[in-house]
Amino acid sequence: MPVTLTLNGESRVIDADPQTPLLWILRDTLGLTGTKFGCGIAQCGACTVHLDGVPTRSCQTYLGDLEGASITTIEGLETPAAAAIRAAWTELDVPQCGYCQSGQIMAATALLSETPKPTDADIDAAMDGNVCRCATYARIRSAIHLAAEKLEG
Repeated sequence: MPVTLTLNGESRVIDADPQTPLLWILRDTLGLTGTKFGCGIAQCGACTVHLDGVPTRSCQTYLGDLEGASITTIEGLETPAAAAIRAAWTELDVPQCGYCQSGQIMAATALLSETPKPTDADIDAAMDGNVCRCATYARIRSAIHLAAEKLEG
């Protein structure tokens, strides 16, 4: 049964098995490879997208549950918070291997959209579950603070 949703601001009709994880729809069906496969059990955050504005693990979100939903991937993330996060990521040279970074950026952008001036505790809570095997957590935290400063002007 086809599912109609909004993906990165565009209406899309996707006809696939309703039990297909969103991650595979994005990567294999639509060719949006910015969202990464990490653990496949929603524990690492590499596959994070925004589902109706909320950071969501796409590896455990199924197409059949997405009728009418709005999905934003790293490819479609175009907000002032996202621009500030990307600038801070570059300025502080946050990524090491980079594999987890799209999920990290999706989570960080959602945090700044909800909490424009987060504390360390806010950052730790929002980023909990986004695993970085290179352990760039200190740089990620610094970049989120820098992005918050950039948004303040």
